Amino acid sequence: MHSPVLVLKDSLKRESGTKVHHANIQASKAVADIIRTTLGPRSMLKMLLDASGGIVVTNDGNAILRELDVAHPAAKSMIELSRTQDEEVGDGTTSVIVLAGEMLHVAEEFINKNYHPTVICRAYNKALEDAVAVLDTIAMPIDANDRATVLGLVKSCIGTKFTSQFGDLLADLAIDATTTVGVDLGQGLREVDIKKYIKVEKVPGGQLEDSRVLKGVMFNKDVVAPGKMRRKIVNPRIILLDSPLEYKKGENQTNAELVKEEDWGVMLKIEEDYIENLCMQIVKFKPDLVITEKGLSDLACHYLSKAGVSAIRRLRKTDNNRIAKACGAVIVNRPDELQESDVGTGAGLFEVKKIGDEFFAFIVDCKDPKACTVLLRGASKDLLNEVERNLQDAMSVARNIIKNPKLVPGGGATELTVSATLKQKSSSIEGIEKWPYEAAAIAFEAIPRTLAQNCGVNVIRTMTALQGKHANGENAWIGIDGNTGAISDMKEGKIWDAYNVKAQTFKTAIEAACMLLRIDDIVSGIKKKQAPGSGQAPSKPQIETEADADSEQILPD
Repeated sequence: MHSPVLVLKDSLKRESGTKVHHANIQASKAVADIIRTTLGPRSMLKMLLDASGGIVVTNDGNAILRELDVAHPAAKSMIELSRTQDEEVGDGTTSVIVLAGEMLHVAEEFINKNYHPTVICRAYNKALEDAVAVLDTIAMPIDANDRATVLGLVKSCIGTKFTSQFGDLLADLAIDATTTVGVDLGQGLREVDIKKYIKVEKVPGGQLEDSRVLKGVMFNKDVVAPGKMRRKIVNPRIILLDSPLEYKKGENQTNAELVKEEDWGVMLKIEEDYIENLCMQIVKFKPDLVITEKGLSDLACHYLSKAGVSAIRRLRKTDNNRIAKACGAVIVNRPDELQESDVGTGAGLFEVKKIGDEFFAFIVDCKDPKACTVLLRGASKDLLNEVERNLQDAMSVARNIIKNPKLVPGGGATELTVSATLKQKSSSIEGIEKWPYEAAAIAFEAIPRTLAQNCGVNVIRTMTALQGKHANGENAWIGIDGNTGAISDMKEGKIWDAYNVKAQTFKTAIEAACMLLRIDDIVSGIKKKQAPGSGQAPSKPQIETEADADSEQILPD
């Protein structure tokens, strides 16, 4: 007999074959089970304690999974799914996970029957193509400018969230914000950049009903000299700078040798003149408000307040960009290059208000703002965080509609239609792929089933009734009313989903399921590569002396 050959090191753990498939499927199902109860309007909230001891209370699939620390690699890739979904379309983060978990769950029995994973994947991909085709047939175009329709849509998106009890409030906020910052790209395309131009400012205190979308921007700053400068200006002329209004110091140490005593005075005078000169260049344009991203010295402050100009300093770059968008100013790098066209005159009112115990500057009533701030008020920090997350989702949905104004029915109706159509098609599929294809069709029913479970109705009866209604792919609009669990027409209940959210959900879920099924080997315990020449790292702990504290090797980034 030959002696056994060792290929892998002892420290490596290697699992292969069906064992891996089962482990992956188990892990993915575990992740799906965590957030299964957060689907639908009757969803439960999850409370998570993060590392720093803070609490997150939410039912946004992505927010939950983001906080989780998972050990299993397959579970990690499931979490990536919901992140992709969140970044891509902003909604449907929970559905994606539930669907992917279900897809893997139905694949398990084929693995047990020794089907090859690629066969299953091929069937799944076929099912995906057909599912998207079905979506196209039942999607219904709408007019993105028709506020009532969009409102219904956004409401059904937030209906599953914690803030649904505030009804139209959040939906209104989201639609206002997204329509404000929409930019026409021509050819009927609209681009809405939520991240850059919509700022959500959370101020604890007050009631949620006080939240509103400002026709302009607000930021957490006060004027530099509150006593001397005006705090309320109607129709202000605004100049935005990103250069400091103070004397430039040398880059490194500068030595100046002074021969005579008077030179010292001359030097100070030069500095003062420099600043005065800067201020004069600005005052020449008769602004009412000067905002700079950098510092503003006391002297400059004096010159500006003498000229009756209010000044705000050290503003964030992002805020500055938003102000520029809102009032039509141009951000100037050097005061001596100012032109009349750089002055922003689009704002109707500049005002500093005290909210809670902080001062906020408002630049509002803009004529045609391309940036806006959503001011959220609420009782506690946790509540505000949750509202902000829901608002993000709502704004993403509003953005999706502006970009691609097509609707599909919500409440599990879409999934049931897809499922029924795929079941019919499965009979015409040749060969071995027929069974996984049919299983994928059944897997789509996970969403309506979960909705029914969360409502607490009799799942089996409801599902059978729904399948009966959808049997031949007709009645595409019949689904579950998530609040009561009754079977109803989604058109009348105004329960919609955006077309691209659904399409993205299906694609992400199935592609991920295929990816996880294709894994047949997990090798873990791989050592980090060591720097060449360092040899084996010493095993006993080193005690540092003062001598070698400095001479430590600086590791490359």
